[in-house]
Amino acid sequence: MLRKLKWINVLVFIMLIGSLVTGCGSLFSNELIVNRYADALLTKNNELQFRFRINSELLEQNQLYKVKVTIYDDQLAAAIGKREIIYGEDQVLNGEYLEVNGNEKYIFMDPIALQKDFHIYELERLIKKEQAVSIEIFNDQEVFGRVYLTNFSSEL
Repeated sequence: MLRKLKWINVLVFIMLIGSLVTGCGSLFSNELIVNRYADALLTKNNELQFRFRINSELLEQNQLYKVKVTIYDDQLAAAIGKREIIYGEDQVLNGEYLEVNGNEKYIFMDPIALQKDFHIYELERLIKKEQAVSIEIFNDQEVFGRVYLTNFSSEL
């Protein structure tokens, strides 16, 4: 009976530690950038559009932020013509930042024409499995969240 109680205590302790570890990492989880609504879309015009939803509820209401898309794969970066794309840099709010308002904010970045043709399956593999693209929410002081883009869709 005493051994059984020790094992139960050990299991409870492991579960407690596991929940603390996952709770501490929540700032950099898919909660801020809702990953099931984040994807790269290949348009019928051979353009790549990054789309995602930000849970603004997790940011303070008076915070301003930018969104950075980083391309890690060299071939994909060459095809796009950029390694980083910053939304909020020159599109919104006097060329500076996006503003927190409401619970959720959908961001549809302007489609980028690919300078190199990719087979749909190759592009899908890069996005889904190779962690070729990340999305980061930040301002001048800190990074609020970062996630790899793992969803891909195509109009073709």
